[in-house]
Amino acid sequence: MGKLVAIVGRPNVGKSTLFNRLTETRAAIVNDTSGTTRDRQYGKVLWNGEEFSIVDTGGWVVNSDDIFEEEINKQVSLAIEEADVILFMVDIKNGVTDLDDHVAEILRRCKKPVLLVTNKADSNEALYAAAEFYSLGLGDPYSISAINGSGTGDLLDEILRLMPENSTEEEEIEDIPRFAIVGRPNAGKSSIINAFIGEERNIVTDIAGTTRDSIYTRYNKFGFDFYLVDTAGIRKKAKVNEDIEYYSVIRSIRAIENSDVCVLMIDATRGIESQDANIFSLIQKNKKGLVVCVNKWDLVENKSTDAIKAMENAIRSRFAPFTDFPIIFGSALTKQRIYKVIETAVEVYQNRQRKVPTSKLNTVMQEAIAAYPPPANKGKYVKIKYITMLKESVVPSFVFFCNLPQWVKDPYKRYLENKIRENWNYSGTPINIFMREK
Repeated sequence: MGKLVAIVGRPNVGKSTLFNRLTETRAAIVNDTSGTTRDRQYGKVLWNGEEFSIVDTGGWVVNSDDIFEEEINKQVSLAIEEADVILFMVDIKNGVTDLDDHVAEILRRCKKPVLLVTNKADSNEALYAAAEFYSLGLGDPYSISAINGSGTGDLLDEILRLMPENSTEEEEIEDIPRFAIVGRPNAGKSSIINAFIGEERNIVTDIAGTTRDSIYTRYNKFGFDFYLVDTAGIRKKAKVNEDIEYYSVIRSIRAIENSDVCVLMIDATRGIESQDANIFSLIQKNKKGLVVCVNKWDLVENKSTDAIKAMENAIRSRFAPFTDFPIIFGSALTKQRIYKVIETAVEVYQNRQRKVPTSKLNTVMQEAIAAYPPPANKGKYVKIKYITMLKESVVPSFVFFCNLPQWVKDPYKRYLENKIRENWNYSGTPINIFMREK
């Protein structure tokens, strides 16, 4: 089960800076202007061999005239609802404010582990000011400086300590495919799931994945047997408001992490939007299989071959450099091609399991390498001597043994990946290319 940490707090306390620090990226925009972060950012954190997802929310504001502030408050509420651990950030230089008291009041009522993080402790003198924050009633403050990283190691240790262990009471999940239907609100997730499992007799079992909610719904019909992974359209209907844009990403994190293949729903009447790209990047980061379903195709007036080709090109160019995935045009409402979606998802799952014999792999790839050898670097030539496939890897992973692995750059790795895809069907699944010294 994936693990999720949410960073909450009032505006301009350094949430985005901490997010960038922990994820080792610059994904979140950092600016002195209050309220810069309005959508949540999400990323992966790796610490001491453990990995978890982290979400940076917008700052919490009350009684504001800004029309965005109400939506930011909703984001924070949802982050609190979904997260396993919550980081409540405050500014050690400004002391306790009314907004801090307001957020602390909400967090004291929630039943999740909360870590009070006093940011901007850039000097030893600033640490003495942390005592003031005991008044918030959230335990010992963790004084850090997000901008230079001091104190973040102890904070990460504590996050891992508070992370819930996977339930020992989980029912055994059979080794069959797990598919997640993901996408932005109103793209048709609920409709396509209802089309899949609309008849009650088709649902065999609901298997409790965690103590939180049922995660897996088993589907065995028309010769198929797989689990649908819980997402916005399957459970928690009372809590779903399909009009709130931020809802899809934060809950998609859970669904994507627990799936083998993701079916990304795109609204044909609206085209590709940033939210689609956000969810696609989540699928990529988690190395999951991908099937793109362009839904509501029945509402499009121009259904010509040229129109289909133009839409396919737009999707692939937006999701580049990963372009080897199937795209299906259909309608959940009219059930046009929805079973093609299942068939294709099963094929992608099978592609993820495909193993290539070492002898065949070396024969084919050595020819491709001889035809286009790695570029020389500073007069040094890379010689790839042997190729093998990792047998136990969940994602198809190929190891190229050579004399100078550090000189093989990403463009050449993409060339090798393309040659693998040309010779073996890995459509819809990412491929790992590793260079190792022989």
